[in-house]
Amino acid sequence: MSQNSSETPLNSLYQQALSTFRGLLDEARASADPEPNAMTLATLREGRLSARVVLLKGVDGRGFRFFTNYDSAKATQIASHPQVALCFHWKMIRDGVQVRVEGAIEKLPAAESDAYFATRPRGSRIGAWASPQSQPLANREEFDARIAVVEKRFADVDVPRPAHWGGYLVIPDRIEIWYGAQFRLHERHVYTREGELWAEQMLYP
Repeated sequence: MSQNSSETPLNSLYQQALSTFRGLLDEARASADPEPNAMTLATLREGRLSARVVLLKGVDGRGFRFFTNYDSAKATQIASHPQVALCFHWKMIRDGVQVRVEGAIEKLPAAESDAYFATRPRGSRIGAWASPQSQPLANREEFDARIAVVEKRFADVDVPRPAHWGGYLVIPDRIEIWYGAQFRLHERHVYTREGELWAEQMLYP
């Protein structure tokens, strides 16, 4: 272990990292950032990397949560390689801040997915049924027709969560907090889990 790093039992440094993250997220929400919950999600399948932007829907001591279609390309990649990376980039606060997260990923319990799905606007719940995400689409009219079918099916009832839609939990083993500075003299703090311990280390920019 480097002389510039520190080790403490599991929750102390991890909670410090999460507290810092939450504070920065609050700053981003209070800024002019139009989508502070946006995060890049990187996945891997058969040696090929893929990235897209998804929305953070919760963070606690277990990890970082988001929701998606379990039949999507990203879900297929997650199933074959359940390790992912996240990146938040908040340009509107301080001199720019990034938070990078790496770790294992697993599906959330169905009850948690049900609870979140129930909070979504009806149109979004209809879309979860109507869209076979990542599959080829001939034209917009085809999609609109599928939406109409689902709307008719659930015309007089609440829209339940489809089995192919739900949440994921990213369980971090590495969190880096990157503070921008003039002349690219940035400040970087990285938290890593090593067995049952977390370590903190500064990095050169």
